[in-house]
This record gives sequence, C-alpha cells and structure tokens, in this order.
Amino acid sequence: MSDEFGAERTAPASVDGDAQASDSATEPVTFLDLGIDERVLRALAEVGYENPSPIQAATIPPLLSGSDVVGLAQTGTGKTAAFAVPVLSKIDGANRKPQALVLAPTRELALQVSEAFGKYAVHMPDITVLPIYGGQSYGVQLSGLRRGAQIIVGTPGRVIDHLAKGTLDLSNLEFLVLDEADEMLTMGFQEDVERILADTPEFKQVALFSATMPPAIRKISKKYLHDPVEVTVKAKTATASNITQRYLQVAHQRKLDALTRLLEVEEFDGMIIFVRTKSATEELAEKLRARGHAAAAINGDIVQAQRERTIDQLKDGKIDILVATDVAARGLDVERISHVVNYDIPHDTESYVHRIGRTGRAGRKGDALLFVTPRERHLLRAIEKATRQPLTEMGLPSVEDVNAHRVEKFGDSITENLTNDHLQMFRRLIEDYVGANDVPLVDVAAALALQSRDGASFLLKPDPPERERNARDRKDFGDRKDFGDRGDRRGRDRDRDREPSTHRKTGRPMMPYRIAVGKRQHATPSQIVGAIANEGGLRRSDFGHISIRPDHSIVELPDDLDRDVFDALERTRISGQLINLEPDPGVPSGRPAGGKQRFRAGRKR
Repeated sequence: MSDEFGAERTAPASVDGDAQASDSATEPVTFLDLGIDERVLRALAEVGYENPSPIQAATIPPLLSGSDVVGLAQTGTGKTAAFAVPVLSKIDGANRKPQALVLAPTRELALQVSEAFGKYAVHMPDITVLPIYGGQSYGVQLSGLRRGAQIIVGTPGRVIDHLAKGTLDLSNLEFLVLDEADEMLTMGFQEDVERILADTPEFKQVALFSATMPPAIRKISKKYLHDPVEVTVKAKTATASNITQRYLQVAHQRKLDALTRLLEVEEFDGMIIFVRTKSATEELAEKLRARGHAAAAINGDIVQAQRERTIDQLKDGKIDILVATDVAARGLDVERISHVVNYDIPHDTESYVHRIGRTGRAGRKGDALLFVTPRERHLLRAIEKATRQPLTEMGLPSVEDVNAHRVEKFGDSITENLTNDHLQMFRRLIEDYVGANDVPLVDVAAALALQSRDGASFLLKPDPPERERNARDRKDFGDRKDFGDRGDRRGRDRDRDREPSTHRKTGRPMMPYRIAVGKRQHATPSQIVGAIANEGGLRRSDFGHISIRPDHSIVELPDDLDRDVFDALERTRISGQLINLEPDPGVPSGRPAGGKQRFRAGRKR
C-alpha cells in the first residue's frame, strides 16, 4: 500500500485531512498499511497508538516515498508523529553524523519533539536524538555532537551558533523539518530559518508544518521545497461544554503554595493532578500527604496490580487526589473525579483535551484548572485556539479565603461530632474536670481544640505587602528599591528616550531594558526579538521600541517581567555574545549607573 501511496504522491498534490478521514470511515487506515519500519510500529503500539490521525495518514506515505510536504494543522493533531515516524523509518543507524534536523520555535517544543523521537525509537538502540537549544550549557551539546547523533532537534538561534562555530556539520543532512513554521517567523526567526535552509545540502527532503499559511511561509515553501504535497487538517479537538475551564498564572516556584490554597478553598470530590514526569508524581503526592491530603501517585513504573489498587482506593474514597502522568492515566474512568488540575501544562492540546476528559463524565459537571507560568503563555493561547474555548483566569485564593474555609470546616467538624456515640463519655469527663479545677467550659473546649489542631499553623499568616500588591509575586525579583524608585525615575528621565511608556498597540506598561549587543555585533531587531522571545517565552506583541546603539541596545519589554524570564535569559547569546539583559539605569550622564549590580543583588535575595 505504501508503494501505491508513493506513486500517487510523487506529483504536486493537495490532500484534505478531513476528506481523507471521512473516506476511510468504512475501512480505517492502520499504521500497518503505511510501510513504517517494524521497530517503529512496535513502539507506536506500546505507547497506545492504534490508528493514524488524519495528518499522519496523509503525510507519512509521501514522506516515506521521498516527497517534500507542507502540512497545515493546528497543534494537537498528531503532527509530531507525522514527521518523526517516516524520518525514523528511513534513518541510517550505522552513520553517526546528523541526517535529520528538526527546527522548533521554543526550547519547550524542541524538548517535546526530542522526547517523542525517543519514544518512537525505543527499539532502535543505534539511533541518537540530540536536542540543542538556548539556555542549556554548550558543554552538554558539544559532547553530544562529538559522540554523534543522527537526529538533531533545535531552536534556530542555537543551531546558527553551532553552525558558526563549526561544531554542527550538516553536510550529510537528508531530512529537514520546520515545526510550527508560522510561530518561528512570528518570533523573528525568518532570517535564521532561511540561512539554515540555504546552508544545508540542496538535495534533501523538507517537511514544513504550520498552523497557518501567511505569505512568508508560502514564499519559503516555493523557494526551498520541491513540488511539495500539501496536506490540510482541521483541528477537531473541542472540549465538553459541561467542563468549566480556568487557569491560574503563577510563578514556577509558587506552584505548590498555589495548589495547597486551591485544595483548601475548592469544593471537590475526587481529583487528578497531572504532572510531566514519573518522579514528579511521587514527589508531589508525598508533599500533599505531608500537608494532610489523601493523595497517591501513579506512573509508568508502577506495576499493574498496584495501579488497580490505587484506582480502587480513589473510587472508594480512601484517597481523594491522584497525581499522574499522561500515560499512567490513559483509560482512567472514575465517576467521582470532579476536578482535573494541570499542575504542569501539557505541550500539546491533544494531551490537554485527553486530560480534562477525565472529569465531566456521563454529562456530569466538571472543573479543569490549569497552572501557567509566564513563560508558558504561548501554550495557553495554543490550547484556547485549538479547543475553540477561552479559559477564564482565576486569582490565587487569599489568606482570608483560606482562613475562612478553615474556620468553617472546624465548625462543621464540631457539628458532626455532636452526634457521635462516644460524646456522653467525654461529656462526663469534662464535667468532672470543670468541677475539680473550676475552669470555664469554653477554656476547656479551646484547650481540647488546641490539642487536636496545631494552633501555630491553623490560620495562615498574612502575605507580605509586596505579595498582596502583585499576584505574580514580583517580590522574587528582590526589593523594588534595587531598581531605583519608579516614581523618581519617571521625573528624572522624562525628557530621555528611556522613560517608561505604554505599548502603542496593546496599551501595556513598558519599561526599557539594556542588552550588551549592538551595531558592533551586527545585531538586528529580528535577532533580538527572536533570541529574547525564544529563550524568555515572550511573544512578538511583548516587544516595544528597539534602539540599536554602537555597543548595546535598548529594548522595551513589559513592565511586569517575571523573574523566570531573567533566569531563562542568563545564557542567551546573539552573534556569540551574552546579551546580559538588565533594567536600563536611565541615569543622566555624570552619575554612576550601577544598574547591573543593583539588579543582580536584588535577584540573589
């Protein structure tokens, strides 16, 4: 069947994924029909894939036959397997040089794609997949390149760096994949992408995947792809209307605190909390148990018998919270699950839809909560776009909310125990004690309550003022005085081009930041946007005016940048030079700036 598909695909063609799906309704296409390497087929079966998705069924045959492909599909349609499966089926394991390069716009997507390749190549021990991206040590990547890897998955900026240093040799490249091509161009990577395309062998197979087809993508397709097969698949991943979907924006280091507060104020029956890794399931479940919650973990390392016992405990109400990975929760159907929490946001919308489908079963109402760090906002937008349903932002429960619920639950426990069969025995003991010691009854009750509860931690202490003023916890940056008082700066720099401003399109407050690359390093606006957006998890709309000076540049970025952004950009380079992002001091000439020292001191606190 693969030969027949190949013959049909050698000429330019356009395939509608929806049409193909409907045509194959009576005879569904299986992975066995597509001519895939037997070792890859085994891996697909082991991860639970039965039949190819529309984009997989439409793109795997032409890619196996050697055609270039343009795939138009939203995130969550299964496109990673659409290009990973044919690449692995054709790769030469005996040749240790890079044969396939996958370009991705962000480090998160690069890691996700690398992990997918690893899963599909589990029975191919001679195949090595190496992710290279900004923010990771060059040493790790250089060691991997020296050892040899057939498949490289990288972000454009870091791939360009390795090409410039001569540490990445693409002379033997046979496959090039552009994943989320429109996103790469939006983030300012067009020049980098075209440079990489031009620097690779002319006779290679190219697959371009994009959610949309703007003119720039069409131009790249015409210039660098040879008679590509075009495949269009419309996303069908809509979520049930009976599931309420909310998200909470929270810094990574505050996730556990946020989850703990939510568990106290949310009225839930059973809950599944999704995390990305096996180790995270055990770690989080242990921390929740330490906080008094009945929680257990399931992951791929847990034997089937123990998995079944844990699920039975969830069904019977012996545990209320299950911490799970995607694979471990596959096929899980427990009626009492009222809430699904995405503690770690999934990198693809298909996983998100599957996760929240664990609640709201049989028409019942369900709640889905999503934790989003500032660097993951693009994943939130992808989920909303693919599911065609906006998520409602929620606030972190306040100290007052948590304490009010604790007091209410304390009162409920008293009411419940008033009907206990052993109440009369304890009543007599208390009466004897009061008579013998002449102590007010209310004091005795308070002492007994203190005996059963930890009085020091029963009520949460108020948040620091800085935390109350900023739900995103700007306090993690250090005292704002380390930046210089913002009010003073407004007056001091009013006539300077570095004064605080608002974004001309979005109206967001913007502040000037300084980076240590400029005209001498041949920096361009697109390079600056691409590097900072990719490594810091920002969007093009987060950037304001960019002024390139001889030895540095001034970039306007949102006023409320999270500390995670600065941490992510610590090792970011442009043209091999560390950018050293820092708030622009904006100090008049003749006065010591000290901006870098002040900022770093603040961050270490």
